[in-house]
Amino acid sequence: MTASTRPLRVGIAGFGLAGRYFHSRLLKGCGFDIQSILTNNEGRIEQARSDFPKAKVVSTIEALVQQDLDLIVVASANSVHATHAKAALRAGIPVVIDKPMGRTLVETESIVAASRECGVPFTVFFNRRWDSDCLTIKRVLGEGLIGEVHRMDSRFERYRPALTPGSWREHSSVQDGGGLLLDLQTHLLSVALDLFGPARLAHSSVKRIRGAADDDVVLAILHSSGVDSYLSASAVAGSPGPRVRILGRQGALVISELDPQEALLRGGIIPENGKWEVPTKSRAFLHRGDDVTEVESENGNYPEFYNLVSGALRGLNPWPVSGSDALAVAELIDEARAKSSR
Repeated sequence: MTASTRPLRVGIAGFGLAGRYFHSRLLKGCGFDIQSILTNNEGRIEQARSDFPKAKVVSTIEALVQQDLDLIVVASANSVHATHAKAALRAGIPVVIDKPMGRTLVETESIVAASRECGVPFTVFFNRRWDSDCLTIKRVLGEGLIGEVHRMDSRFERYRPALTPGSWREHSSVQDGGGLLLDLQTHLLSVALDLFGPARLAHSSVKRIRGAADDDVVLAILHSSGVDSYLSASAVAGSPGPRVRILGRQGALVISELDPQEALLRGGIIPENGKWEVPTKSRAFLHRGDDVTEVESENGNYPEFYNLVSGALRGLNPWPVSGSDALAVAELIDEARAKSSR
């Protein structure tokens, strides 16, 4: 087996929700060979050994980068994303970094600088760009079904009035990478920029309703293309709005719920040969006043992210998310925190 055809060897830094349920299962389903896993948590060590008995479990990033790897996936806590990513880059190993890439713009820029200095590529796991809703929006806009777009409302809203015990994201400080601004708003910003292009921040409200990390975040960004995006991430929305609503001159596209990809991965179902073998659609509707019709939606396609990573490592295609995209999101997040009206 030649280097161009053998399975790509990957190490995963972190084996919590992101590392175990998202990355490891997508990597396996896309033909990668998971050879090493970094974790210090006893329970996760057992899970790693159970899920991937042939993989070597290590306790430090120094030990991970010493393995013979083609790729490292940084799925560790936000507080060490930059440390782990730069260690891999300096060891000459390309990197996938879970969102947020860095806790601040400065931290994100330091990873980009390390990549340039070392001549080693990286990409960021903005997986929501491959949700059914995002792929459906792109097709509907391409077909001109709602005409010229002027506004998008996009949300990740839930109702969890009590803090979740043991959730580091809900309890951690901003300095440690906690809160929804660095979590779900990262996804919302990434998708908005992908759909409608560069934008500036017009309004920011970052609140701590439950008294811990920020848990209700509303941003308004104005795209150079003329579209306004209103982005809401909340854990205390007693009446969650639709997942996304796109307003155009000739109607609106409304998608109320997420596709099942996360639920499938959490349930242990993985892609086969780089694609899902089950439907992964969310329902989509065209609204023109009282006239409402369902439109065919696209299947969600998280495996495509790692198919593109595989191709990039083999020199066949660009990396799925550019460094400039990661920097644009980080810049808006920094500005949103600095200029919050609350």
